[in-house]
Amino acid sequence: MKKFDKERVLLAVAGPVIALVAAVVLTSFVLIASGKNPIEPYTLMFEQAGFADVQVLIINQAGVYYLAALAVAVGFRMNLFNIGVDGQYRLAAMMTAVVGAHVSLPAALQIPFLMLVAVLTGAFWAGIAGVLKVTRGVSEVVATIMLNAIATSLIGYLTLTEVWGQPLGNNQTTGVMKESGWFPGLDMGDAGEIYGFTVIAVLAGVLYWLVLNRTRFGFDLRATGASETAAAASGVDAKRMVLTAMLISGGVAGLAGLPILLGDAHTYSLSFPTGLGFTGITIALLGRNNPVGIAFAALLVAFLDKASPALDYATPVAYDKEIAVIMQGLIVIAVVVSYEAVRVWGLRRQQRRVGAELAAAAANDNSQKEVAAR
Repeated sequence: MKKFDKERVLLAVAGPVIALVAAVVLTSFVLIASGKNPIEPYTLMFEQAGFADVQVLIINQAGVYYLAALAVAVGFRMNLFNIGVDGQYRLAAMMTAVVGAHVSLPAALQIPFLMLVAVLTGAFWAGIAGVLKVTRGVSEVVATIMLNAIATSLIGYLTLTEVWGQPLGNNQTTGVMKESGWFPGLDMGDAGEIYGFTVIAVLAGVLYWLVLNRTRFGFDLRATGASETAAAASGVDAKRMVLTAMLISGGVAGLAGLPILLGDAHTYSLSFPTGLGFTGITIALLGRNNPVGIAFAALLVAFLDKASPALDYATPVAYDKEIAVIMQGLIVIAVVVSYEAVRVWGLRRQQRRVGAELAAAAANDNSQKEVAAR
């Protein structure tokens, strides 16, 4: 049993390690091809990670990425590809900002209320794709991509001045939220402030692990993701699980924009960060849908994001900060390839082990027959 556990850990770690090494090697080739030093960019980025203000930025960004990746991971464990996290968190952030600007409650009630608004909005938007899948067989990939486009247009309409929007220079905003809805952070002095909502992200990861691994619902979710037919044979309603998984995934996605909204921006405008959902896919893949793995992956990607701007100001030769973007893209490709390679390798090892055990059992059986014959 102990040996099996070690092998399982080895297989779990091998995929991400191979992916990261492959991404670094391929990125280095890109740098060499462009006539640049393949080592210096990494050195510069690691130097940036030593500054306290950059560390705060990395932690804040990692908390945002972590929630987006958890939303994706919930779908992955159900064998669903929720590409709509991007639209779900943006629409949820916008609706939360509108409610926060027009409703004023004591802080002990205001913040949970705003979180509920975000969860319900994200769940509603993801639920549309879930309903289409279980009732009409529409692929969640197609449905969520279309819903992302609709969410973008809907947000553009709702932030118009004549609807809920308010002019702010050349930008449009939903208005500043009531201060009772501002989530207090951890003051780090000159380094800045760590979003208080980062704690909520950590708690969400713990809850994700507990539900998935310690409850009947989590078992049904994983079983249905592995095989809907087998799950149905054991009494699980596969369609209900699909819809439930999409609702939960959307609800978690709705929280992804709140660290920035409640901890910094306090309003939703056209400059609100976009693309977090797609980054969440990368992180969920790299973290293998494991809450601890996702945490490390979120920190890695946040590090690449926040340390890479220093490349623009390197002397005597400046590097394009897009190197970090190239590396993230290569990580996605490498993850897919390395995980499949590790899966095949693990399967072959298991087949060889089973074959050896069967051969040993057959030899033992033959020896017993020979003894009995004597």
